[in-house]
Amino acid sequence: MSVETRVEKDSLGELRVPAEAYYGVHTARAMANFRVTGSPMSTYPALVAALATVKQAACQANRDLGLLDRRRADAIVAACAELRSGNLLDQFPIDLIQGGAGTSSNMNANEVIANRALELLGFERGDYAELDPLTHVNLGQSTNDVYPTAIKLALVAHIRILSAALGDLADEFQRKAVEFADVIKMGRTQLQDAVPMTLGQEFGTYATMVREDRARLAEGAMLLLECHLGGTAIGTGINGHPDYPELACRYLAELSGEPVVRAADPIEATQDCGAFVQVSGILKRVAVKLSKICNDLRLVSSGPVAGLREINLPAVQAGSSIMPGKVNPVIPELVNQVAFEVIGNDMTVTMAAEAGQLQLNAFEPVIVYSMLKSLTHLSAAVDTLGADCVAGITANRGHLAEGVHNSIGIVTALSPHLGYKTCARVAAQALATGQAIADIVVAEGLLTRDQVDELLSVRRLAGLPPLTAADPHLVAPDRVF
Repeated sequence: MSVETRVEKDSLGELRVPAEAYYGVHTARAMANFRVTGSPMSTYPALVAALATVKQAACQANRDLGLLDRRRADAIVAACAELRSGNLLDQFPIDLIQGGAGTSSNMNANEVIANRALELLGFERGDYAELDPLTHVNLGQSTNDVYPTAIKLALVAHIRILSAALGDLADEFQRKAVEFADVIKMGRTQLQDAVPMTLGQEFGTYATMVREDRARLAEGAMLLLECHLGGTAIGTGINGHPDYPELACRYLAELSGEPVVRAADPIEATQDCGAFVQVSGILKRVAVKLSKICNDLRLVSSGPVAGLREINLPAVQAGSSIMPGKVNPVIPELVNQVAFEVIGNDMTVTMAAEAGQLQLNAFEPVIVYSMLKSLTHLSAAVDTLGADCVAGITANRGHLAEGVHNSIGIVTALSPHLGYKTCARVAAQALATGQAIADIVVAEGLLTRDQVDELLSVRRLAGLPPLTAADPHLVAPDRVF
């Protein structure tokens, strides 16, 4: 079945494109040239919306400066508004990894906006004598100021999503911190018994770790909101109106709802990818810490008989095709693997940023591709971890209390009263005989039972203030010995 086509021209000659396509010759050539990832721009609607937002801001600035007539400007603005709302995503088929420093992505946006604007004006697609992708849609612009600005906006949009997911995860950990506030357990250093704490403290720590990363992400987002629109080719503003940069940035802030600010040095902003490196580093930090938390969850839930079995993760699927009844910690394992990917993506961003030369970095396409993958995969993994794992965790309270009772680690609390050498001897005796530390100390007359009970109280061991009768969290006697 033949497809109706139209002929378009560029500096290389003529090329037929599908008549119904909103994209044109530049996009068609890029489709033929770039076939690596299988992930077109349309995979990330926020990127398409960001490009449309930049184009609309530029159009409105050019209109206000009298550089673009209102009839064409209104049609371009309307076309951009449609793209920003999610329409015509299928008209952005170019692979995200592309040569040309993002030129193909910019051309794709110019062509789709121009052809939709032509339709709105009552003309045929491809009738560029009336409204041209470069002469009108790209007026006063270069890929080198449009594309970096757009990808930064897209990254910020995805950072907002990840930040919300991390907030929900922190809340889940905090709920568990409250639920487990009275559950005593042994803390460990280097996988060896250390000193007691509560399971609530352990989960509260995870909440704090996640909230810290949210704060760092917010700081990183601000670095991406520096705008050098109007810098055109290398930041000098060639072919641009002197009042355009301020006006375009103002419109961009208004349209995006983000606190966009003008770059202090547009030449620097055109070539410097430091903001990408820093934000990618923050994503790596998030990944590393989430992976560490998931390592902990897998370790303390190991068992169900021969492991630590301090907590129980929700069973979400059968774990083995050969071992009946086996259940694996698949959700933490999922997050671990996403973390490994993000760490690798950070190296890609680092090398791409380093590879820039002179007044431009040609490798921003792989930077944004890597960072968008990191952001979307982290967001999904964080949502899954919170909803399908953390929310359903339960504690093996009796087993945890027994571990504290039998651990030699509690002898540390007696060291200030009995001395280090005496406590070391008592610990060795307990380990050799299986006797409880408290029983040995009382049997040898080193302390009375009341003294031992006071010094080894749950809350004192965990560094918590003493309970009062009015304390709403008074749920059990403050003794495990």
